[in-house]
Amino acid sequence: MIQAVRAHVGLNLVFLVPGETGGMETYARELTEALRKVAPGVRLTAFVNREARESNTALWGGLVPAITVPVRARNRLEWVRGEQMLLPRLAQRHGVELLHSLGSTAPAWGRFRRVSTIHDLHYRTVPEAHFGLRALGMRVLVPLSARRAHRVIADSDAVRDQIVALLGLSTDSIDVVPLGLGGRLRADPLPAAELRTRLDLGSAPLLLSVSAKRPHKNLAVLLDALALIHPKERPVLVLPGYPTEYEADLRRHAAALGLDGDTRFLGWVTPPELEGLYAAAACFVFPSLAEGFGLPVLEAMSRGVPVACSEIEPIGAVAGDAALKFNPRSPRQIADAVRRLLTDKAEADRLSAAGRARAATFTWEATARGTLKSYARALTS
Repeated sequence: MIQAVRAHVGLNLVFLVPGETGGMETYARELTEALRKVAPGVRLTAFVNREARESNTALWGGLVPAITVPVRARNRLEWVRGEQMLLPRLAQRHGVELLHSLGSTAPAWGRFRRVSTIHDLHYRTVPEAHFGLRALGMRVLVPLSARRAHRVIADSDAVRDQIVALLGLSTDSIDVVPLGLGGRLRADPLPAAELRTRLDLGSAPLLLSVSAKRPHKNLAVLLDALALIHPKERPVLVLPGYPTEYEADLRRHAAALGLDGDTRFLGWVTPPELEGLYAAAACFVFPSLAEGFGLPVLEAMSRGVPVACSEIEPIGAVAGDAALKFNPRSPRQIADAVRRLLTDKAEADRLSAAGRARAATFTWEATARGTLKSYARALTS
């Protein structure tokens, strides 16, 4: 195992702008902490950008030593320059034996072994998820990352199969390592009454959906489904998360459907507010058309919120039999699933319990152990 060789592992976090990188930041933070616990003999060094260096939260309480790559990753050209030109030299200078790139792209060269985690191929399967320089960069850099890596890590079987089909890698060069859940202290939830007042949620049941406001998350169809529920039975749809350009389209769509009073576009919320939303939610819905894994489903399940989600893979595999599943392109099926969770208490209670049990099977310790096996294969290949 890698613990025996005492490898110096560099973590490529040049992509990570704290608070703006979504699930990949969660992955990086949780995996780093789990690696420290599972393999304390492995030396870890994080390579971060200037935004991360200047952030109070970026290094997660000094969890690992950090080296600054002198670029600002909000500028896509700077990010590429930092990752492809500056990072390999810095990694070599600091004696890195294996570089793990955690954000789907990686340097194409360097005198060290390379492991790349590829979370999804959305730039190919749902190109509307990316635009501008980012879209162009992903089309070039993700295949380069995959083909120059000594091992590739995929979050799910579905992503592995896409990498084989679309990038031409062999199956035996890819390690499937599911994401984990739990292990971190959560904030105390804001009390329900205070939460409803602060966020103007009214008194209706809450339908929660936590996802980025991007086209492939399918929130427009979720709004169509909400419009099919009679106004007297309709929950308030709560959509926290960072704003995007697409949010304006969603707001216009909600207004056209007459849902202004039944939707809340919240933007960023504090940890106590988010925990309060999970605690107060009658159900959680996740209608995404494309995912690399589906971590939001597990996040809701772990808190005992009954879940209805897209049947597509890998979301369906992650949810197992602990959620109601629907065709994400069918507003009618989504509406029927939401109605059932709101009106069938026995089913909601069953899914609440089943969801907690399902979520408990996904741990960051298991993710770390699977990652270490990939490191070992890369070092001995």
